[in-house]
This record gives sequence, structure tokens and C-alpha cells, in this order.
Amino acid sequence: MRPLAAAVELAGVVALAFTSRNGVEAFAGLSRERALPVFTVGDATADAARAHGFSSVRSADGALADLAALLIAGAPQPGQVLAPGALEPAGDLPMLLAGRIEARALPVYEAVETGGPAPQAFDAVLLHSARAARAFGALGPFPDARVVVLSDGVASALGDRGGREIRIAAAPDESALLAALGKPAPRV
Repeated sequence: MRPLAAAVELAGVVALAFTSRNGVEAFAGLSRERALPVFTVGDATADAARAHGFSSVRSADGALADLAALLIAGAPQPGQVLAPGALEPAGDLPMLLAGRIEARALPVYEAVETGGPAPQAFDAVLLHSARAARAFGALGPFPDARVVVLSDGVASALGDRGGREIRIAAAPDESALLAALGKPAPRV
């Protein structure tokens, strides 16, 4: 993750919406603002916001649509919700809020591929985003690897699954992702 040198304009902004810990981290490095109410997609993102000094934090404890619903139900009115996040986000929060809440995306970080090779041997890979799934797919077929993904959208981004075992987390959060991984078989 690489932070971007974004200009933070907060005139008319009544709340912040974060879809990831990376967004919180990058925004915190760009702005000293900590008084605005914060709405987050999940609990880990909410914890990151609190760790960076935001005191009014509410978590949707779910996916992007859950965050949109939380904002519609509880965002201060009138005004704009600022959504600091990825340069290439997985979803479009302002679009989900269109016609109900004025929202503006602010790219504050970008995900960049390292270009490094895959390890020689591994039993499983955890994929959190469609971008990561596409990058993994480009590395090779890895037919014996268990692939555990955060959502159906991430699974779709894998493209040709080549007979791989794909497990999809029951919810779009880290706990569900790890639960979907299960206990790996012992190495012989």
C-alpha cells in the first residue's frame, strides 16, 4: 500500500466513511481532523480509526452495502460524507449513496503489486480483494493450493480456477476468512 499526496478539503463535510484500515491510516497521515463522526465498513477498520484518535466511530460490521445502509440511517444531515480510500476501490460507496446522501470519494492510497515471485511451496492463500485475486491468478495455476477468498467478487476475479479448491468466507471480514481456511492438514 502506498499513500498518495491527496489534498484534503473538508468544507461541507459532516462525516467520514472508511472502507479499510489502509484508508484510515493514509487519511490520518494527511489530516489532523479527528472530530468528525466516522462510519466504517467493519470492526477492524473501526478499531484502526479509534487507534488514530477518532472518537465518534460506528461500524457497519459487514460489507460495502451495509456501510451504505448505516450511513443512510445515521449520517448527520445536511452535508457531504467524505470517503477516503483506494485509488482503485473494490466498490463505489458514493454510487450506493446517490440520491440519498451526498458523498465524495477521496483517493488517499494505492495498492501496488510487488512483482515478487510466489513462494516455492504453500498450502493455502488468503485473498482479500479482486486486485489480489487477479495478481495471484497471473502468477501461475497452483492447482494444489487451497484458495480462500473474502467474497464472491474476489472469487470471480480469479478467472479460470483450474480445478483449484476455492473457499469463500461466510462474511466479508478477517474472522470469517480465517474460519473458511480451517485447520490445515499436518505436513508430512
